[in-house]
Amino acid sequence: MSTLTTSRRRASTSALLSKGVVNGILVVAAFYTLMPVSWLLIAATKNHRDLFATSGFAFGDFNLFVNLERVLTFNDGIYLRWFGNSILYSVVGSAASTLLCVATGYAFDKYAFRGKEKLFGLVLGGVLVPTTVIQLPMYLLASKAGIVNTYWALLLPALVNPFGVYLARVFSEGYVPNEVLEAARVDGAGELRVFSRISLPMLAPGFMTIFLFSFTASWNNFFGALVMLNDDSLYPVNLGLFMWNSVTQQQPEYYSLVITGSLVAVVPLIVAFVCLQRFWRSGLTAGAVK
Repeated sequence: MSTLTTSRRRASTSALLSKGVVNGILVVAAFYTLMPVSWLLIAATKNHRDLFATSGFAFGDFNLFVNLERVLTFNDGIYLRWFGNSILYSVVGSAASTLLCVATGYAFDKYAFRGKEKLFGLVLGGVLVPTTVIQLPMYLLASKAGIVNTYWALLLPALVNPFGVYLARVFSEGYVPNEVLEAARVDGAGELRVFSRISLPMLAPGFMTIFLFSFTASWNNFFGALVMLNDDSLYPVNLGLFMWNSVTQQQPEYYSLVITGSLVAVVPLIVAFVCLQRFWRSGLTAGAVK
């Protein structure tokens, strides 16, 4: 009896110790993640004097709305143009890319054709290639096609997403039963109708998960825009902020523009994660038991 009690105490102590270690790591990770965002939020509320006269996490005079008005109206509202460009690149490009990925992953899962697994392995190989490595070849191809310094220079490359194809195949295996497709075919439905009316609604969680990943990548696509664009009216918001930041050494008043503009640029990502998190969570567990 005494031995059993001692064993239970040791197990309880070990469980509490493990729980404490895990919670401690989570607290450190949360602090590390939230600290830059907190600094950005506080700095965006300060005027130019308090930005340099106070510490980073100390509040000064509240000037958030003044700073926002200055960002949105500076240089005839160029920031709104950049923000709209980012929405265009991220939403339209991600929606088209996600639809292509879902259709491709569905085809890899549900159809049999010669060399399917080898071709899928080739697609997976694309996941291992860093995006920065292919920027120069992509620029040369875009130059040949005559789309450099146009919206197409960022929209067309965004269609290729090997990781999205992999995720779509995993979702198709888990969410679309073959028996349902066979029943639809017996009822006379064509393959396009089976995909659009039956399979695609079943793949909605996967569609939203892939869209969220693609949206985040497109919104943060700085290097691609830097290589492809030289007209500032086509810039996404991150490249525009970089341009403002590059002149802060000569004109320090640009600091408040960069800081407040960065805060506004974070908002769409937060909204997207908050609105789509239920799809994202279900997507992360898709195929986990396979």
